[in-house]
Amino acid sequence: MGLTHYLQLALTEGIGPILMGRLIESLGSAQNASNASLADLQSIEGIGSAKSQKIYRSLRGAEGAAVAEMKKAEELGLRIVCPDDQLYPLLLRSIPDPPAVLYVKGTLEPRDLNAFALVGSRKCSYYGREQAERFAALVAGAGFTVVSGGARGVDSSAHRGAMQHLHGRTIAVLGCGVDNVYPPENGQLFEQVAKRGAVVSEYPLGTPPMAENFPRRNRIISGMSRGILVIEADERSGALITARQAADDHNRPVFALPGKVDNPLSAGPHKLLRDGAILCANLEDILQGLGPLPAEAMEVGGFEEISAGETLPPRAEPAGIADGTPAPHFNLSERQTKLLAIMGRDPVSIDDLIDRSSLGASEVLQEMTLLTLRGQVKRVDGQTFVRLNFTKG
Repeated sequence: MGLTHYLQLALTEGIGPILMGRLIESLGSAQNASNASLADLQSIEGIGSAKSQKIYRSLRGAEGAAVAEMKKAEELGLRIVCPDDQLYPLLLRSIPDPPAVLYVKGTLEPRDLNAFALVGSRKCSYYGREQAERFAALVAGAGFTVVSGGARGVDSSAHRGAMQHLHGRTIAVLGCGVDNVYPPENGQLFEQVAKRGAVVSEYPLGTPPMAENFPRRNRIISGMSRGILVIEADERSGALITARQAADDHNRPVFALPGKVDNPLSAGPHKLLRDGAILCANLEDILQGLGPLPAEAMEVGGFEEISAGETLPPRAEPAGIADGTPAPHFNLSERQTKLLAIMGRDPVSIDDLIDRSSLGASEVLQEMTLLTLRGQVKRVDGQTFVRLNFTKG
């Protein structure tokens, strides 16, 4: 029921994400907002009497349009999610102007809470494509879902790079309806993305890829990601808009890949670096630059499905650490619990953890990455970690 009301609001002409948020906050729910009277609309800041009649007429007409849109999405095998849906990206809910709905081709999963965005120029160099694929493969291998915009150049390379890893996931956020293929040559790529993640958009079915859609699309890329890496962009690139939104509006860390000083496509990343972005040369730069997951992410158990391997290990409550002190209550995997139990007060190297846990090197590296992101351990240097919140019993 909630989806119908959100979709009705989304299909109403003259109501964008900001006004929709004000309307829902004022009237108490999406259902009340979808049934708003003319007087209700006139009382909302940013609407007033001048716009209210036009919005009211569109709102009433959008009721039937929402039902038709849901039927069409079902016929196309798509899912539509709203903020009331558990699959709606958790981090996206917290931005100032979250989309009322997301059309989803593919699947959204709890592991997508640990998402990282890669963006850059459509007209990137061979170096840009190479580095986009390289970093996407690295972060996918570390358990991140790679988010990008599905465009030519860096975006497409990032999606392809993420899928190079056996368990890599990626999400493409479009500036048109998900039933439109843009750019047209990416049709096969989007089919692959939908099988290994999702193609998503806030725009109604049939929406063409108009230029004004893409800046608005960029806030979704930033909003659903824990950080963003810019790879090749000139000073007017939309990638810089995404980076500014990430830093200024969403409080996300911004990373930039340095390039040749005589390449115009290095101007954007170099400007970001001068303004305080984190220089990114390898995966460790990203892992060290990201903070722990927010508290609300801990509560929902966002990493339930992220462990490597064809089958997932059984869940286990955290065991006591080496001296018997109970660990904090988090929904950790059996492997994460085992690694924490090995660690004491002193820093421990990856080699020691591999030897003492009997886990493979790739398994230990992935689980330590996730424990770092959850604020359970801290990287002391390249291959050494120390446990946090250690209290002697």
